[in-house]
Amino acid sequence: MAPESDKNTEQSRSVEYAQKITSPDDKPEHAGRSLVTTNHEVIHRWADDRGAVPATVPGTEHDGRPGVLRFDFPGYGGEDLRQVSWDDWFATFDQRGLNFLHQRETKDGDQSNFFRLENPSREDA
Repeated sequence: MAPESDKNTEQSRSVEYAQKITSPDDKPEHAGRSLVTTNHEVIHRWADDRGAVPATVPGTEHDGRPGVLRFDFPGYGGEDLRQVSWDDWFATFDQRGLNFLHQRETKDGDQSNFFRLENPSREDA
């Protein structure tokens, strides 16, 4: 069991095994590699490269802030999402202390839309 002081620094297995990316210039070790970041520029560029825009799930808002964070990808049925500003999306992301797990490309080298937002202390962010 981890000492009490280490409990807040524990990470999920997903984050633990992902390659940390701190700059848009960082490159994955290999195609299909799981990546993790909190860098806004990395996240923004990843979404822009896919034509995705920041969004939230309507009805999940808290105190005027976005609730469940998502991306609205063109052609993927985002009519159930409400688009939000990047400022609101990132303010919520930072306030919740989330990690952005993602792939840039699949193992075959095709562009990947895989992402997941994860709170380091919870698997269900």
